[in-house]
Amino acid sequence: MRFHPERVSRRYFLTGLAAAASLGTLSRRRAIAQQSGPGSLPAPESSGIDHVVLVMMENRSFDHFLGWLPGANGRQAGLRYPDFTGQLQPTHHLTDFQGCAFQDPDHSYQGGRIEYDNGKCDGWLRANDVYSIGYYEQSDLAFFGAAAPGWTVCDNYFAAIMAATYPNRFYQHAAQTDRIGNSSTQSVLPTIWDRLQAAGLAGKYYFNDLSFLALWGTKYLGISNPFTAFLADCASGNLPQVSFIDPPFEDETSGTSKDDHPHADIRNGEAFLNEVYRAVTSSPNWPHTLLIINFDEWGGFFDHVPPPTAPIPPADQLAGNQDGRLGFRTPALLISPWSRRGCVSHIQFDHTSVLKLIEWRWGLTPLTVRDASANNLAYALDFEQPNNAAPIYNVPSGPFGGVCASALPSEEESAWATLQALSRSLRFPLL
Repeated sequence: MRFHPERVSRRYFLTGLAAAASLGTLSRRRAIAQQSGPGSLPAPESSGIDHVVLVMMENRSFDHFLGWLPGANGRQAGLRYPDFTGQLQPTHHLTDFQGCAFQDPDHSYQGGRIEYDNGKCDGWLRANDVYSIGYYEQSDLAFFGAAAPGWTVCDNYFAAIMAATYPNRFYQHAAQTDRIGNSSTQSVLPTIWDRLQAAGLAGKYYFNDLSFLALWGTKYLGISNPFTAFLADCASGNLPQVSFIDPPFEDETSGTSKDDHPHADIRNGEAFLNEVYRAVTSSPNWPHTLLIINFDEWGGFFDHVPPPTAPIPPADQLAGNQDGRLGFRTPALLISPWSRRGCVSHIQFDHTSVLKLIEWRWGLTPLTVRDASANNLAYALDFEQPNNAAPIYNVPSGPFGGVCASALPSEEESAWATLQALSRSLRFPLL
């Protein structure tokens, strides 16, 4: 079910302390706020949001990463999925932070539909090995393990399209995609950056070892900055209205990237997210900033919730998107003074919901039918009781892991190498 502005008078529901205590563990003995429907939104200009910061990680599903979260619609232990012989294999706790011994799970347009299996969501082992049905627990995640129970998590947040990394990252910038695979051809799709520029607003894209915006040629070279500039802008209180951050992508196959894509050591991703978190929450801009953490897509890891469909924009149709199927759920975390603490929002969102929030806040025209019809991510916030407190988390900085000697370069790693070379040739300021 999708929610619309004319229906925003729904109430929020809270579970009681006694109900939460029955869940058992110490972390589950807290009351868990559960948001069932959107609340009223203030006038955008009086919302208090002056800065939106988005950091998009790589390739993890909700059940795989956050299925342990109290109050969330997550499942981990106890599930069983058929392999290619029909034998049922159980989900299992991963004690390896890299998974070097396994293949990179399939997260392509075609592979996703094998995994989806007409809504059964049971095709994981017909497309992958047993790595795809492994999961991490709270104690494995130094950042998410502390931050997810403390802020607002969206457990009905889907990837924008059941397809690979590039299509979903195009969606995050453009609310549509002109490819359903990781093609490195140049794009001419209009983006949120065009809308911001036309309105006289400041937007910056921060990156590390390659620029995704290089896929638009040099068009966005002027708003592209190295990640070190983001840290400096936070420290000086000079964040623009909109900031997008990409993690270090290089050397995913070797296990030394910080983007959470297999076979990266996820402890490095946790350290990177904590660095972003510390920079934002210690910034003079913090009282007016919303930090959004999401993942581009599910990465071929199991999730038990069937993704819905959404309208198909024109570029998608030309690219071959035949069914409008959203991708499987991914982790999504909202950190801000307006974020309910210890809350799980059950409202349906996807990457275009981020764009919808930006467009709502600054009065921008939607890019496509997708962001026009998406639920505004602001529905998950509480504008009546802002709280500027932000705890400090004890997250080791690393580096962790090592080179996965047995891992073969994936199609995606090859695409990143091509994009890195393109970024260099176009003179993007790489770190």
